Amino acid sequence: MTSAVTEASPRPEPDAAEQPILVATGVCKTYRTGSVAVEALRGIDLTIRRGEFLAVMGPSGNGKTTMLNCLSGLDDIDGGTVLVDGEDIHAMSDKRRTEHRAHRMGFIFQSFNLIPVFTAEENVELPLLLIGAAARDSRRRARAMLDRVGLADRHHHRPTELSGGEQQRVAVARALVSEPAIVWGDEPTGNLDSTNAAEMLELLGEVNRSGQTLVVVTHDATIASRAERLVRVTDGRVTADGRPADLLA
Repeated sequence: MTSAVTEASPRPEPDAAEQPILVATGVCKTYRTGSVAVEALRGIDLTIRRGEFLAVMGPSGNGKTTMLNCLSGLDDIDGGTVLVDGEDIHAMSDKRRTEHRAHRMGFIFQSFNLIPVFTAEENVELPLLLIGAAARDSRRRARAMLDRVGLADRHHHRPTELSGGEQQRVAVARALVSEPAIVWGDEPTGNLDSTNAAEMLELLGEVNRSGQTLVVVTHDATIASRAERLVRVTDGRVTADGRPADLLA
C-alpha cells in the first residue's frame, strides 16, 4: 500500500506594500587623505519602511550626511549592502545607479543647488528631461509642481530673483516633480527663517502624507518631532532608533 504524498503549498509572497523600501546592512565608509583614514560610518544597519517619515539627528561631524549620501547611492561605500526595492544599489554600474536615482529618488539640499542661469520652471523640469520625458510634458508638470508649492507667480524668475524661502520651494518642487519613491532631505530648513521653516515643515508633511518615503537629516527638533521615527547617529553608528517623543524627551 502506498501513501499519498502531498506537496506543500508555496508560501505566498509578501505584499509589495509591506516590504521595506530600503534595507542597509553593515554599511561602512572611510575617508582617506594621504596616510590619514577617518571612519565616517562604522557598520550602519537600518531598515526603512515604505511611506515612512524618518528623521536623522546627531552631533555635527558624526556621519549623518555621509549616511544619507551612502544610503542614496550618491557616495560609494567600503563595506556592507544597501538594498532599495530589493536591488543592491552599490552593485550597480555608475550609469545604472545614476539612472536609478533619477527615477526613484528626489533630493532637497540645505544649499538649494539650483542652476543660476535657469528659471524656476527650467530648474524643476530638468529631472524629467534627464529621464527622457517629453519636453512639453516636462514643462506642464514643472508648472503644476511650482503651483503646488506656492510659486504660481514665480515660474520665470531665476534663483537670484527669489528669496531664500522661494529658492527652497523651487528645490522641493524639483525633488518631487518626478514622483520619486524616496525623498532625501539634508537640513532642508537650515537656511530658512522661522516662518519659511514652518511652511517647509508643512510641505514636507504633505509630501509624506501623499505616500512618499521621506528621510530627513536635521538639527531641528521641531522637524524630528513631526516624523514617525527618529534615528540618532553618533560616531558613525546608529545609537538610538525609536519614537521621536521618547528620544527627544
